[in-house]
Amino acid sequence: MTTSFLRGCLAGLLAMAFSVPALAQNDPDMLTLLTSDEDETQAMALILTMQAQQNGATPQVLLCDGAGDLAVTSEMDASETLRGPDASPAQMIQRLVNNGVTVDVCAIYLPNRAFTESDLVDGVAVAEPPAIGALVADPAVRLFSF
Repeated sequence: MTTSFLRGCLAGLLAMAFSVPALAQNDPDMLTLLTSDEDETQAMALILTMQAQQNGATPQVLLCDGAGDLAVTSEMDASETLRGPDASPAQMIQRLVNNGVTVDVCAIYLPNRAFTESDLVDGVAVAEPPAIGALVADPAVRLFSF
């Protein structure tokens, strides 16, 4: 085999490995789709996601519509601290990120608002539709929608 052939193969493998990075982020087996702008609904979704993680699940969270505001630094104070968890939904998002959970805003969230990616809380990214579509289509991934 020639060196150029091996280099070509290596380049092809690297291109494949990096073409869909979100598919292999953390191999989630649970996807929480959160769209509600209601504090109690947000809190319940996030509490259940945290509990699932504590019980061995590997969750991923997708924030869309009003729930996307939980991931915007300037909007975090609008999230009300609730009795029971003694935390706001925005604080719960931060806790999930700190616990290694992938948290994304949906791909159409930022383009339809006056925010940019730099306005997002550290550790929160913009979802890639092909990666989310693959999760939704995967029969091994449990979907929870709030």
